[in-house]
Amino acid sequence: MSAEIENNKKKRNWKSNFTSFLFVLPYLVMFVSFLFIPLIYGVYISFRDYNLLATDHPFVGLSNYAKIFNPDSVLSSIFFEGLWKTLQFVIYSVPLLVVVGLGLALLLSNLPKKLRGIFRTVYFLPYAVSVSVISILFLWILDTNSGLLNNFLMNLGFDPVPWLTRQPFAWISLVAATIWWTIGFNMIIFINSLNEVPEEIYEAASIDGSSAWQKFIHITLPTIRPIMLFVIIISTIASFNVYGQPYLMTRGGPGDSTEVLLMGIVKQAFEQRELGSASAMAILMALIMISISVIQFKISNPKKERRGGNGK
Repeated sequence: MSAEIENNKKKRNWKSNFTSFLFVLPYLVMFVSFLFIPLIYGVYISFRDYNLLATDHPFVGLSNYAKIFNPDSVLSSIFFEGLWKTLQFVIYSVPLLVVVGLGLALLLSNLPKKLRGIFRTVYFLPYAVSVSVISILFLWILDTNSGLLNNFLMNLGFDPVPWLTRQPFAWISLVAATIWWTIGFNMIIFINSLNEVPEEIYEAASIDGSSAWQKFIHITLPTIRPIMLFVIIISTIASFNVYGQPYLMTRGGPGDSTEVLLMGIVKQAFEQRELGSASAMAILMALIMISISVIQFKISNPKKERRGGNGK
């Protein structure tokens, strides 16, 4: 009897595991097809002289990588100049994406419950729109000659501002468009983390006479610290992958001051048709992103001192 019960349990467990696998299977197929295989293939062609117009793609080893670190190589200037402009965008955008997202979350958390859902939807809605639509919208608003914002300024008697054709206005415009587009995602994550803070702690702090600022510094921030780290890392990765906004809004200008690294990689791949060197730059870019994320994690989560044998 016990053997029969055991067999029935095994059958149920097998069916349960198979059902779970079927739910995971679509994601697994997409992951392997559109991420894992392209990644492996990208690493493969980064070791080859892979010109799209050539029929032969000889193995060149680390030659493509060596060219990137050769100061006399065109690849070196494309990579490091593009990397610097990408880092500029990361430095300008990530702190605002975190601070503004948290600020909006705090504001919405203090609204009446009937209004929270409306404002969550309003702030999150731009995130559901594609980057091309966002870029066209901001082009319509910020165009120097016929933009909505400059027309408004001229009606007030001010000179038009070259939002997309002169620095630092070009960076300001790109960062503003990015914040408006993506801030709703960070806001939702912060709202969910704020909801996890026990209300009893705030009540106890109020009884002790703590101000709102003291509650925020000593209760809210320590509690949501893991979530804030997550938001910082994903915002950094997303900003490092910036492409659509500068490509569609400024075309890398004025001059080439906003030509970020991904734009250089795409040009090398599809204008110069050199997929091997473009893949090498993309792999290095991915390694840099991983390194920055690890550094952020280490800085935000320092190792606790190990306790000695006496328990102190």
